[in-house]
Amino acid sequence: MQTTGIIRKVDDLGRIVLPVEVRRAMGIQVGTELEILVENRRIVLEKMENCCIFCGARENLRQFFGKNLCSRCVEMLQKN
Repeated sequence: MQTTGIIRKVDDLGRIVLPVEVRRAMGIQVGTELEILVENRRIVLEKMENCCIFCGARENLRQFFGKNLCSRCVEMLQKN
């Protein structure tokens, strides 16, 4: 894992601010979804890019107007 040397404090609501340099480097913009993972004693933020926008599945994805949908959710949408 690469270190940035940047330290941020957690505010009263439990929030931290991601530095603009990190957001730019990772392509994180307003509205970007991040998954929060805990691995051993580390907190990891992972960009949610290759997953279904409805259920989070990562397999059998199709693009629809720039959004990922899995086959199961496409079928459910077609039935409704």
